[in-house]
Amino acid sequence: MREFNEHNITEAVLERYQNTPDPRLKQIMYSLVRHLHDFVRDVEPTFEEWSNAIAYLTRTGKMCSDTRQEFILLSDTLGVSMLVDVLNHRVPKGATETTVLGPFYVQNPPDLPLGADISQGVEGQPLYIEGSVSADGRPVANAEIDVWHSDSEGFYDVQRPELQEANLRARFHSDSGGRFHFWTIMPTMYPIPTDGPVGEMLEATARHPYRPAHVHFMISAEGCESLTTHVFVKDGPYLDSDAVFAVKESLIREFEQEPPGTAPDGRKMDVPWRRLRFDFGLTQRAQSAPAA
Repeated sequence: MREFNEHNITEAVLERYQNTPDPRLKQIMYSLVRHLHDFVRDVEPTFEEWSNAIAYLTRTGKMCSDTRQEFILLSDTLGVSMLVDVLNHRVPKGATETTVLGPFYVQNPPDLPLGADISQGVEGQPLYIEGSVSADGRPVANAEIDVWHSDSEGFYDVQRPELQEANLRARFHSDSGGRFHFWTIMPTMYPIPTDGPVGEMLEATARHPYRPAHVHFMISAEGCESLTTHVFVKDGPYLDSDAVFAVKESLIREFEQEPPGTAPDGRKMDVPWRRLRFDFGLTQRAQSAPAA
């Protein structure tokens, strides 16, 4: 086909993909081309606008590193991450709801024993976190529990170059009864990074960059679907306007105020502290049918 115009170019492009051997890839490419072309016909961008869009995506890619993922941040703030999450995690009754991974997860965090303090001297109000992991009502022993969160000023450890090692993140393993516990400090609300392309977009569209206070959890166990979620601090600001659309009612909890005294693990507390309990439910992975 020659003489392409706004009416026939979409079908011409689709024709080039008709021999795609992978059926799923073919479906994706067909849908991508149709929607992208419809978008362009809808907004009719100028050459300058299209060049700016390409430059924007280029800058987004250049902001990505081992400790920061600007494309995840863009996906989060456009609500795409949560849409993908919802479509892929229609959890059964009793299972904990999922939410976004976020841009500050780090592979292979320090592996610490139950009861450890992951704050490593970072200032903030002490927080004791305890809970359990189960699947179909049964305790899950040796579940791998990754945790990470911001400090009392709203920064993650990877945003503080002066830190020489991981802070406020760790990996624990549940005990024989599926239980876990550890110490940290209270997280706080914080703005997502605004020094890159995502920040430009938020400013240009008059959107705030704030996230409500929360603790991240990633939990995996043999025979179960991995769980990526947050637990949000009840009554905190921005629960109804989270910049990345990640809040779910079932994930909001009271971080209880406790007076000085003895904590559940026997630790003597000379100052007021906070306490969170959350019991996580995993989804059993579907068993594949035995070979004939």
